[in-house]
Amino acid sequence: MTDPNAIQPSELDQLPDRDPEETAEWQASLDAVAKAAGPHRAAYLMRRTLERAEGAGIALPKLLETDYVNTIPTAAEPSVPGDEEMEARITAWNRWNAAAMVTRGSKHGVGGHIATFASAAWLYETGFNHFFKGKEADGSGDQLYIQGHASPGIYARAFLDGRLNEHHLDNFRRESGGNGLPSYPHPRRLPWLWEFPTVSMGLGPLSAIYQARFNRYLTNRGIKDVSASHVWAFLGDGEMDEPESTAALALAAREELDNLTFVINCNLQRLDGPVRANFKIVQELEAQFRGAGWNVVKTLWGSAWDELFQLDTTGALVRRLRQVPDAQVQTYQTRDAAYIRQDFFGADPALVEMAKLLSDDKILDCFHFSRGGHEPRKVYAAYKAAVEHKGAPTVILAQTVKGHTLGTGFASKNANHQMKKLSVDEFKAMRDLLGLPIADSAFVDGVVPYAHPGADSPEVRYLQERRAALGGPAPARRVHPVAPLPAPAEKAFASFDKGSGSQNLATTMAFVRLVKDLVRDKETGKRWVPIVPDEARTFGMESLFPSLGIYSPKGQTYEPVDRDQLMYYKEAKNGQILNEGITEAGSMADFIAASTSYATHGETMIPFYIFYSMFGWQRTADQMWQLGDQLGRGFLVGATAGRTTLTGEGLQHADGHSPVIAATNPAALTYDPAFAYEIATIVKDGLRRMYGEAAPGEDPDVFYYLTVYNEPLPQPAKPSGLGIDEGIVKGLYRFNTAESAGLSPAANAPRIQLLGSGTAIHWALRAQQLLAEEWGVAADVWSATSWSELRRDALEADEALLRGEERVPYVRQALQGAEGPVLAVSDYMRQVPDQIAQWVEQDYSSLGADGFGLSDTREAARRHFGVDAESIVVASLAQLAKRGEVKATAVKEARERYGL
Repeated sequence: MTDPNAIQPSELDQLPDRDPEETAEWQASLDAVAKAAGPHRAAYLMRRTLERAEGAGIALPKLLETDYVNTIPTAAEPSVPGDEEMEARITAWNRWNAAAMVTRGSKHGVGGHIATFASAAWLYETGFNHFFKGKEADGSGDQLYIQGHASPGIYARAFLDGRLNEHHLDNFRRESGGNGLPSYPHPRRLPWLWEFPTVSMGLGPLSAIYQARFNRYLTNRGIKDVSASHVWAFLGDGEMDEPESTAALALAAREELDNLTFVINCNLQRLDGPVRANFKIVQELEAQFRGAGWNVVKTLWGSAWDELFQLDTTGALVRRLRQVPDAQVQTYQTRDAAYIRQDFFGADPALVEMAKLLSDDKILDCFHFSRGGHEPRKVYAAYKAAVEHKGAPTVILAQTVKGHTLGTGFASKNANHQMKKLSVDEFKAMRDLLGLPIADSAFVDGVVPYAHPGADSPEVRYLQERRAALGGPAPARRVHPVAPLPAPAEKAFASFDKGSGSQNLATTMAFVRLVKDLVRDKETGKRWVPIVPDEARTFGMESLFPSLGIYSPKGQTYEPVDRDQLMYYKEAKNGQILNEGITEAGSMADFIAASTSYATHGETMIPFYIFYSMFGWQRTADQMWQLGDQLGRGFLVGATAGRTTLTGEGLQHADGHSPVIAATNPAALTYDPAFAYEIATIVKDGLRRMYGEAAPGEDPDVFYYLTVYNEPLPQPAKPSGLGIDEGIVKGLYRFNTAESAGLSPAANAPRIQLLGSGTAIHWALRAQQLLAEEWGVAADVWSATSWSELRRDALEADEALLRGEERVPYVRQALQGAEGPVLAVSDYMRQVPDQIAQWVEQDYSSLGADGFGLSDTREAARRHFGVDAESIVVASLAQLAKRGEVKATAVKEARERYGL
């Protein structure tokens, strides 16, 4: 029977053999080894030959999976500098206090996680003692993406070094009273400690890759040399199931990000059970990362296994380790030596003989405790190999036991993620195991004590000396005192005030024109970071290609096909545009790195990320939340916005709800501008607030979301009069009245107020004309630039009222005295304009594009959703008829006249 995996003759024909006789000799040698020493020996020789070829730079497919053993053998491990015994004592104190903090918190019902840090303690401590650079180091120090569930261990270390006290620890997960500690890494809640929010699994690894890439971007553009900074991402093996965790592996390898290290804590457990019950997650991850081009270092077994590997003269042990699925490894963790002898060693006669040479204690030591991730010497060797490797990022696959040192009730149990406390007896057993000097009398009324060796103890002095040598405390977030950015020249904004005259201009293009002027500013132009996932030409950005360049760490190694054109595709090592290809998630990760550079690197950058609005918030809203948590600043631009404005594209492209999602984010200032001058005013004010001089009470740690449209329309001049700019920023102003529009209504004409946002204001203006000319109704038209900012202001007024302060919401102030009912309309679902309904004193109603989008012309789509000018007229007449201000028959007549 033919082997389906064998190379077929037709394939061989594609590989010309210049010396068939030599080839036959190699094949015969392989056959001889397989016959004389067995297929395992033949496979071993082939793997070693491939490894030698790879090391020599011979072009062969890489070996994607190696044996289930440590990449760095014991004999090759470097010595660990420093005092290993002292570091063990420090780690013991941190283990204790992390467990004590969560256990004490459980009395208040706030939960917490113990087992993750217990498994990963040495992965962190080795880095803190020897590798992780602080903020005072070269560049900007290192960037640490801490695994969210390990936060108690980080707090415990901050307690040991004096940055936290017992009061802080006792308020773990209890923040409302002040001096509390957030459950996970949350920069907005603890901004002096945490830099990166990571507990929304998958976002940490994705962000770490783009942070490392952005570090290179800053260096290559000459903004700041951060080449000495290293990005460390601590991840769980279960977390790697998230698609975002592996979405950008190829990017990291392609751009040779050797300033990046992933440390994956392979304790083989998800939150509720094994990661790969019937398979081996380490081997799977190794193949995945190697295939993507990463350097892989496996740190699986502790020193207790050295003797076993020395006894393995036939390779039977290595073969057996490759065979045993992860869930069975977990079972060994909880079983006695007799079971392990029978199930593991009994599978091969050679292993049966090996087991006879091993005591029960030796077997239990190996299978219960001895993992590479629990031994600082092995972790140090892996970290050293990672930082010294050049040309590719490194992933360290460190095998650990979840719940290590917490006792048999925790170790490797499927339920340990939900186990929030230890009993007093379990703590005493842990104390004895760790060798901590904690007396039984310290347990008062059954409460586990925090333990500290003293501020002037050898352990604390050693810890602080090590951190001083590495550049200060870590993790730490620091906002460097930098001068506010100077405001760009007024000319860039004022050019939009006069309108576009007879020229039609889409607001998407208006925004791009504004940015083109702003990036030319001598003071701040270089700090703009244009980000686009793809289709830059759709948004009219191709003119930026030759002037700003598209960032590429390799520059441009080819001649672009459009080199003879004015707007050719130009890539450059110092390029300014981040053109990411089709990845909204990657583009958002770019935006987060750029928008927080003011804190991470002390360099203020101004990112704007422009995208199809339907594929922004809907697809990456979790990252927008991450952005807000990380205190990012910048401009998100949802282009080709609206449910009826993008002609022909249909349901999946028709955005009728992104402002609803955006309104749920407390850090997002959402605007739906109608006109070019509104965009200029909003951007100008955003630059002032985020990068210039924020007004008293204004939070600069916000980001702006602007929806812009691809419908070319005349852009009017900015109306004259006081308060226009204020109204644009606050969310509402009167664009015109029936009188100022030249419609000459009768003195006693019924009147209605039409509120429109974005492109909908053009339908409102057409309806204003129809109402006046055909129905004798006077309509005033208002531009509602931000429904959500109006709502936010009104909510703040309500909160002030509860405190006994009288404050009138801005929306009520603006509409005060406006005659008639109010009808609001937008190109989004009615929920968007309805955000302000309860604060409007007049009769209020709305129109919107609820439901699914569809493919058609703009006119047909608007008629379908009932938001076109004629629909606005009918809705206006209906409201006035309810008030008795027009005849009820007018509504029916209008429907028939307009074909509704």
